[in-house]
Amino acid sequence: MKTSKCAPGLLLLSLSLLQGCGTTQPLPAPRLTVNSCPRVQPCQLPAARVRSNGDMNMALDRAEGAWAECAAVVDMIAACQAKADQ
Repeated sequence: MKTSKCAPGLLLLSLSLLQGCGTTQPLPAPRLTVNSCPRVQPCQLPAARVRSNGDMNMALDRAEGAWAECAAVVDMIAACQAKADQ
């Protein structure tokens, strides 16, 4: 009696597994979005030690300058985000 090199059970199993290897449409690649806008950072105002009216005027000028710089950064980030949304 001759024995075959391949048992019929294994052959049927491998053929049944090959049914799942049919050609199908590949899944679409995920869409990558890159946000190149800088992150928003908290505004920092300079500390002030006011002892006279002159010091108060100088502290006010420095605070207004710091607010102007912060507003410019926020405006730039808002424009960048608006451009990225288009």
